[in-house]
Amino acid sequence: MAAPVMAIVGTPNVGKSTLFNRIIGQRMAIVENRPGITRDRIFASTEWRSRSFRVIDTGGLEVGQVDEITLRIRSQIELAIDEAQVIVFVVDGLNGVTSADEEIANLLRRSGKPVIVAVNKLDNVERGSLAYEFFGLGFEQTLGVSAEHALGIGDLLDAVFDFFPDESTDQEAIDEDAIKVAVIGRPNVGKSSLINALLGEDRVLVSDQAGTTRDAIDTSLTLDDAKFVLIDTAGMRKRGKVYEATEKYSVLRALRAIERSDVAVLIIDASSGIIEQDKRVVGYALDAGKAIIIAVNKWDAVEKNGKTAQEFEKMIRSHFPFLAWAPIVFISAKTGQRVRKVLEIAAEAAENHAQRIATSTINTIVQEAVAMVPPPTDKGKRLKILYATQVAVKPPTFAVFVNKADMMHFSYQRYLENKLRESFGFLGTPMRILIRERNSHERR
Repeated sequence: MAAPVMAIVGTPNVGKSTLFNRIIGQRMAIVENRPGITRDRIFASTEWRSRSFRVIDTGGLEVGQVDEITLRIRSQIELAIDEAQVIVFVVDGLNGVTSADEEIANLLRRSGKPVIVAVNKLDNVERGSLAYEFFGLGFEQTLGVSAEHALGIGDLLDAVFDFFPDESTDQEAIDEDAIKVAVIGRPNVGKSSLINALLGEDRVLVSDQAGTTRDAIDTSLTLDDAKFVLIDTAGMRKRGKVYEATEKYSVLRALRAIERSDVAVLIIDASSGIIEQDKRVVGYALDAGKAIIIAVNKWDAVEKNGKTAQEFEKMIRSHFPFLAWAPIVFISAKTGQRVRKVLEIAAEAAENHAQRIATSTINTIVQEAVAMVPPPTDKGKRLKILYATQVAVKPPTFAVFVNKADMMHFSYQRYLENKLRESFGFLGTPMRILIRERNSHERR
């Protein structure tokens, strides 16, 4: 089930990003530096009253401007409005109602979506009365808040929660026993062609024109008694093109498709190699904790020698060092070459993604790993691994309890992960390791 979406809109400098960070509980930079992954960050997942939802932070809308940047920001806001179940319209309580606020209010009314006005910067009781002026914008739900000081945020989220759709009536609910496979990648790499090859019929529109598929499409399939739901996502374009009128909603819809999946199949075009956008696309699936397969399509069009596949795989690994556990399969959606293999691997990856290991077995492996390579020391003190246990699946998540969390070096944590993978496989699935001190206070 896709999580509901809340969008934050408003003019510049009213505190939208501060509110965004307050709601998600962390300070999130616009661009996240992480080895091998570079992508923009305008959204995050969080929860309220045990309900997960996605928050979109939009750029400040400069009313009256017609330059390229402003037009792109406006398109971004339209994207957010289109996808959101509820919109939080942030205004500056100290400045009063501006002409820009009134223009945005008109835009929001035309959307027909529920709107909550968050009158920000009301940092004390004396300023509370400043919120009354904003009822003149015409929205019944108008609340005073201070994003900086966390005042009124709970009331705001309660109001947002009331507009979320009932989980029991979600139309996107599908067969829980089926393996949900999202086919992802940049435009024109053959996503729809792969699904058609698997189905044996042209059920999904295929075109040589990049970006033909606009929405995520679900198709059911049974293979060797295993049930699958194939989700064909709209091709994700480079940032500069993502807000073109015919496809400006594609990225967010693809993200929601990834969210509903168990396994994401990244399609790479063998004829054009790997570009930065491929890293961006798979980064979304990795952040969501999904099992991942890399499928190199159009392999039939590549001139080969005895080492072509080996060299191509080496190149992929160098571009995706964070996906060393992801299987690679070379396919041709056009000829049907090895397309069945994609689902066979997806079934294995989905099983590993949901795999749960007994605590006693985990501790046996961890203690053997510690005996082979002792934990690091610092100023005469040694890190002690007390015990480990699995705390979640999808993806497999392990808590390792230690005497001093600050002494756990990332290289030793990676060593423990590798030992767990050697013992239990976990092909195709990411793994998360949480380091906890003896007092169960999570430090990392």
